[in-house]
Amino acid sequence: MMKNRTDIVYTEAADAIRILVATDNHVGYGERDATRKDDSWKSFDEIMRLAKHRDVDMVLLAGDLFHDNNPSRQSMYQVMRSLRLNCLGEKPCELEMLNDKTDVFEGAFDHVNYEDPDINVAIPVFSIHGNHDDPTGIGHLASLDILQMGGLVNYYGRTHESDNIEVKPVLLQKGSTKLALYGMSNVRDERLFRTFRDGKVKFFRPGAQEADWFNIISVHQNHHAYTETGYLKEELLPDFMDLVVWGHEHECLIEPRQNPETGFHVMQPGSSVATSLVAGEAVPKHVSVVTVTGREFTTESIRLKTVRPFLYKEIALAEDPITKKLARRENNRAEVTRRLEAVVTDLIKQAKQDWVALQGESEEEVDVPLPLIRLRVDYSTPDGGSFDCENPQRFSNRFQSKVANVNDVVQFHRKKTAASRRPVAGIELPEESAAASTTLDTVKVEKLVREFLAAQNLTILPQMNFGDAVAQFVDKDDKHAMEMFVADTLKSQVQHLLKLDDDDDMDEALEENRTRLEELFSKGQYKPKKKAKLRPKPANWDSDLNGNWSDEPAALIHPGSDVEDEDDDDASRASVPPPMRGRGRGRDRGGTTSTRKSAASAKKTTPAKTARSRKKQAEEESDDEDVEMLDNMENSEDESQSQLFVQDTPPPTRSRKAAAPKRGAQQKLTQTTLNATRSQASARTGAQGGAGLSRGTSRQASIAVESGDDDEDDAFEPVPAKGRAKK
Repeated sequence: MMKNRTDIVYTEAADAIRILVATDNHVGYGERDATRKDDSWKSFDEIMRLAKHRDVDMVLLAGDLFHDNNPSRQSMYQVMRSLRLNCLGEKPCELEMLNDKTDVFEGAFDHVNYEDPDINVAIPVFSIHGNHDDPTGIGHLASLDILQMGGLVNYYGRTHESDNIEVKPVLLQKGSTKLALYGMSNVRDERLFRTFRDGKVKFFRPGAQEADWFNIISVHQNHHAYTETGYLKEELLPDFMDLVVWGHEHECLIEPRQNPETGFHVMQPGSSVATSLVAGEAVPKHVSVVTVTGREFTTESIRLKTVRPFLYKEIALAEDPITKKLARRENNRAEVTRRLEAVVTDLIKQAKQDWVALQGESEEEVDVPLPLIRLRVDYSTPDGGSFDCENPQRFSNRFQSKVANVNDVVQFHRKKTAASRRPVAGIELPEESAAASTTLDTVKVEKLVREFLAAQNLTILPQMNFGDAVAQFVDKDDKHAMEMFVADTLKSQVQHLLKLDDDDDMDEALEENRTRLEELFSKGQYKPKKKAKLRPKPANWDSDLNGNWSDEPAALIHPGSDVEDEDDDDASRASVPPPMRGRGRGRDRGGTTSTRKSAASAKKTTPAKTARSRKKQAEEESDDEDVEMLDNMENSEDESQSQLFVQDTPPPTRSRKAAAPKRGAQQKLTQTTLNATRSQASARTGAQGGAGLSRGTSRQASIAVESGDDDEDDAFEPVPAKGRAKK
């Protein structure tokens, strides 16, 4: 039973459990934006300060504490800072945990943090993971695992198997009030729907006095029916629940709403930071303090004051009293732009006034942050005519230093018509996509992809897997999701084709394997790669200047590739030293001189051929084509550049093959060119001793060049040991 309260005066009872409820903090969102980089963690810090100021017994978070499952150091630092400042202290926690701790907590410390004798926790924080901060990588760890290991958060509600889910409660008691805290972390909606349908979700209840427990569950799933199976129906949750805290949806619906079929109440706190410019995000952000006493509860909503102001407005030019007469007028762009500019200016003024009013009276001058403004303009003309609209980005840039989103203030769209789109190449495409009339946050990406691909004739890529990859790219900001999906699918198709006989039809085989992949995906048996394998970050990579190394296309290791070879090639490309200055080669060929000298110097310091060097020569023989290309480039140079190389003098004790090479052969330093892959120590030796190469080194280089004139296959024949011993 719920009782609403409007006053903030509360007489504390010895058996009342006060819970601050929040969700979808998305710490780290927009941290690369110069204007909005601190918005997410400031709002989270305000929530934690409210928990301390209101003297609550615990904090309940329903997922997506971080915007990324691999949060930056800045995000992790700010979250840990807020938790330490507001949740640790000498005040004793009055909650008593009754059930076996190993049933709900895992890891090295399988107990609730306020019972740890080494940590003074005043306000415990309980959290499930969402779809943004889900566990991944080696050890299948989430960012919440790190916070739990530090004793700052109690991470519960894990879902180890998405097709066999067991939900066990955390049993807490204060005085005579007993609280059963359930949690179900995020699972892909379609898979969760099948798991409920197959009866593979089990909810455990306290073994004694079931009627005395107040049951709360936090979930992080789609709340609205974007697709038939792409959401969690409220009716699927057990009816013995008293309160459901719903995460994932960002629209703030803080007042609990009772489900008439199940009887429990549903609360949707929404996000604490705007991650998209849609109408749902413009609703004022709140958190709630839920007070549970026995089997009854009351709620108190609290408006967040640090959230950046955001105003959203829709306007139809054909219905606006000022612009509707401009539809039949030619060259009406200036008048339309002037009208829209006035509307945006009014919104900016209103946002500033609302912010000042929200902060209340203060002796200090209030620093008003730049607001977020979104004007959605319908420029369709049902009665004929047209509106000439300015480019959206150019229009938005008119408000530099006035708004926080200077590139997407306005959004133009037309009303959806019943007429279908023109068929292309015999394919009947669906109606004008909802992408033109809504944003990606109001319509699921998978649904848009499914509508579009349903009209296509895919023969290689499976449709359902395609939609999932796009959703991973958009929802989780996985830069390599599409690339990994295409690479995995092509690898599967190629392996399937290699098993065919000569008489088998290739098109039928591709279609058969594609259908098989879709069936596996629909049954939940298809398990794509969770995380792309990345090459090690180069030593000279600056993340502050160049961005995250993991976002670079060159960082991805494609399936089936030679990882070691690609790592070496990529490292050499990413960390190439700058060209040598001073006595180097010409401007167009900088850097080659140092490698040639280092090769010659390396030969000088090596007393005899080792097994490793003979192996390198064998590898060099396989690169004849590349050598020939380099030779052609060098033969085309003028005669003056040949003076930059060391002149080879024939030793008197050598045979005819040791004679001085011709000038054309002298430029064919193929062996020393390919020795650019030697170690850095050899390169440094070559650079230091390049000006004064010894006679023995010149003689060795001469032999290598001369042997290339006799026979191309013998171009890299090892020099006899007796010749190398002569100094």
